[in-house]
Amino acid sequence: MAKMTKSQMMAKLAEEVAMSKKDVQDFLDKLTELAYREVKSNVEFVLPGFGKFVKVHRKERMGRNPATGESIKIPAKTVVKFRVAKAAKDAVL
Repeated sequence: MAKMTKSQMMAKLAEEVAMSKKDVQDFLDKLTELAYREVKSNVEFVLPGFGKFVKVHRKERMGRNPATGESIKIPAKTVVKFRVAKAAKDAVL
């Protein structure tokens, strides 16, 4: 089964909610901007029933270069993770 493309998703959403494709695209763009802004300033952004984006700080750690086998230090950094909601897991699994 092939993956749904962005244009296919926009068309399907527009059909389901009786909106134009342009309105659906604008809505999703604004939702994305809001999510990025909220994660940056408030550490997390929740989409009820779907999951949440969380900003997490990773500590410095030791790793291994797979090509040479040599130990290297991986610096600390901040990353964004997505945690799937229980309702989404139950619906899919």
